[in-house]
Amino acid sequence: MMAFSRADTSVLGRWWWTVDRWTLGALLILIGFGYVMMLAASPAVAERIGASSRHMFFIKQVAYLAMAALLMVSVSLLSVRGVRRLALLGFTAALVLTAATLVVGVEIKGARRWLPIPALSLQPSEFLKPFFAVVAAWLIAEGKAPGSKVWGATIALVLYLTIAAILKGQPDIGMLIVISAVFFAQFFVAGMNLFLVGAVGGIGVAGAVAAYFMFPHVQSRVQRFLDPSSGDSYQVSVALEAFANGGLLGRGPGEGRVKNVLPDAHADFVFAVAAEEYGMVLCLVIIALFAYVVVRGLMRLLGESDLFVMLAGTGLLTQFGLQAFVNMGSTLHLIPTKGMTLPFVSYGGSSVLAIAIGMGMLLALTRRRTGTRAGEDADPAAPAVPAGGLR
Repeated sequence: MMAFSRADTSVLGRWWWTVDRWTLGALLILIGFGYVMMLAASPAVAERIGASSRHMFFIKQVAYLAMAALLMVSVSLLSVRGVRRLALLGFTAALVLTAATLVVGVEIKGARRWLPIPALSLQPSEFLKPFFAVVAAWLIAEGKAPGSKVWGATIALVLYLTIAAILKGQPDIGMLIVISAVFFAQFFVAGMNLFLVGAVGGIGVAGAVAAYFMFPHVQSRVQRFLDPSSGDSYQVSVALEAFANGGLLGRGPGEGRVKNVLPDAHADFVFAVAAEEYGMVLCLVIIALFAYVVVRGLMRLLGESDLFVMLAGTGLLTQFGLQAFVNMGSTLHLIPTKGMTLPFVSYGGSSVLAIAIGMGMLLALTRRRTGTRAGEDADPAAPAVPAGGLR
């Protein structure tokens, strides 16, 4: 456990007394659950698909999660200005790489979303989510600044449409829906006119209907959700069986069978493995951790005077909570299936690292800063917090 004096003006000392340690702790617990679930699910999956090592997935994910924890803490050390710079550079790189998937990407299950990189199948669109949330917040806030001549909202909209066109080309409709929801949430918080809220909502519904008719895989998933007998619903059926088998306290570590028969037990359906081996109690704990991070983050943003910080934090929290909901909702057959990971718990290098960057930026933005005006960073030599402690 770290121990720093309140008079410690070192970088780590200031960070320790200004960062939201409760949110940081909840995120580290989720990373801990990621280790446990990889140990439970990955060896069986590796053996079933004939991998060279039964522990291949686990060893790789241990490295990913360790890097994620280090990356999250490192990014949380940044100032508000540093977060903006990181987001701009990261967004530019992620956008270029995501566009590159349309040309040199690896096709898996009919989609080009990955770049072939040694030791890592990189999905650059995962990094677009947190970086675009911050860049869009920056542009919207700049456009609303008194006397500003920057058409921030218009530029943000152009960037969004560019991202939408690229994701449609891959195609990755689920990712597009998440980014769209985050973008809409930021505009809503920024004070969007209620008439425009209704108009955008109508456009969203029209887009969803269009996706149903334009993309066969979207149509298939919706039809199987509404009528499981209309197609292959094996994964969802097995996942629901795992929840029934697990009951309240689970069958016990290593005693589950879903990981032996479910293709994506270590990734998209890891929540089902947790339910079968550890029961409903652990599932409720995981849900509570996600809810805690989102609700606590939003509560801290209520007292924020900097519009950029408010919008960026809202976007990052919306993305984090929505991704968790989509994964767990798909597993429980509450929504049509979508290949989306459970943050920090599912297997996946790109996803884990991108989420770590996003949560690191959230921790950096929500750190307590005193004696500054909106949008400015605290004087490094100034005391980190008042005697009253953290809010």
